[in-house]
Amino acid sequence: MPFPHWLGKIHRGEHFIDIIFSSGNGIARVDDLWFEHAPKTNVLGVIVRLSPAEEMIWSKAFIQERERFDGADVLHLLRETGPSLDWPRLLMRFGDYWRVLFSHIILFGFVYPDKRQNVPTWVMEELTRRLSVSRPNLQSDVCYGTLLSRSSIQHDIERWKYRDGREAPDGPMTREQIEIWTDAIGKIK
Repeated sequence: MPFPHWLGKIHRGEHFIDIIFSSGNGIARVDDLWFEHAPKTNVLGVIVRLSPAEEMIWSKAFIQERERFDGADVLHLLRETGPSLDWPRLLMRFGDYWRVLFSHIILFGFVYPDKRQNVPTWVMEELTRRLSVSRPNLQSDVCYGTLLSRSSIQHDIERWKYRDGREAPDGPMTREQIEIWTDAIGKIK
């Protein structure tokens, strides 16, 4: 269990399997909804369940590292599955982090102007409404950038003394989990 908050590895000789049960930032934990909404398909003669598009978008939207950015995957998923997405569930998944979803939707409209209808009007209206009524919290010293990149925003935590948005009570991780995950920067195989 190199990262007890999200990833286990099984090795046998030259073969290995990753067991992923959350996201590196601890946000997209695999729960019953992943399985309840997982479509079934035939892969090499075996019926398997696939990750639902909504959960894939949710987990990939936060991967914005310098060396790995899954934004193109999010855009491709919106392009191909947008009309059939369970948009209420997707909004529920993002919860308080709805701005991350909104940013991808804005980029989607830029990248695929001919597919803007893939995002329902009511979703755009709801996210725009949320943005218009939100006000800055001048008392907060938390930085949520670490939910997007554990390395690129480290300076903000270390030098500018922001509180890490991954750490409870603001986020889903413990200080120990954050230290293990941060110490591994550049070491993951």
